Amino acid sequence: MAIEMDRFTMSRLGELRWCAMRRRVRAFVDGEPVIDSRGALQVWEPDRVVGFYAVPLADVTLVAPVAVVPAEHRPPILTPDDAFLLHTCAGTAWSIPTPDRTLVAAAFTADDPDLQGHAVLDWAAFDEWRDEEQTVLAHPHDPFKRIDCLETSRHVVVRIDDVVVAESRRPTLLLETYLPPRHYLPRADVRMELLHASETRTTCAYKGHAAYWSATVHGRSVADVAWCYPDPLIDGEPVRDLICFDDDRVDITVDGIAG
Repeated sequence: MAIEMDRFTMSRLGELRWCAMRRRVRAFVDGEPVIDSRGALQVWEPDRVVGFYAVPLADVTLVAPVAVVPAEHRPPILTPDDAFLLHTCAGTAWSIPTPDRTLVAAAFTADDPDLQGHAVLDWAAFDEWRDEEQTVLAHPHDPFKRIDCLETSRHVVVRIDDVVVAESRRPTLLLETYLPPRHYLPRADVRMELLHASETRTTCAYKGHAAYWSATVHGRSVADVAWCYPDPLIDGEPVRDLICFDDDRVDITVDGIAG
């Protein structure tokens, strides 16, 4: 019987997974490389949707081992917002010494025999990561994920209450693996006078740093209703400076059909 690929992928979420990354990976602290590896893996602990890099033990100095058992109290699915220390398989936590400080519990070795000889590393413990010479943001790039940015003529209308805040027949459709479709609109098709800059900032590993806007309609404020990428990474270049609305905070129709 055929199986839909998203369903297949999610059906293995509860397993410990890995793949070879086939690139030079470096991690920096205070401007100096602490990790420099040509044998990196990406490892997903059970129930994590985003992986971490793991490097051969020869490429990292580990001290202060502490035995780890799987966390009993945790969300059913772990995202990048969940701490590295929330381990979901048995193993050992380690600290990593650097010239000026020690990165406490920033490494983890799983008991699984297929991962013996590699240490999984806490992305947030380091100041900068590079794949070859390219800086990588937020988390490792998933080799099974991609972004497509497609010009389209679909008719997109965005409303807050009964007010049309944007309408376009020339959006860019952004398709990102595992995520819902997003329509990015030219600013000329958005009533920018209804929007005001927010202090919120987020980072996408594939698109870069996002800036946000809130909206005021009929005296009612809707926080962080839209975002854009003013200086995107390569994958997000087609949506540079275009505006995308959060369909959980506005009403969006595409060719007359509610999103």
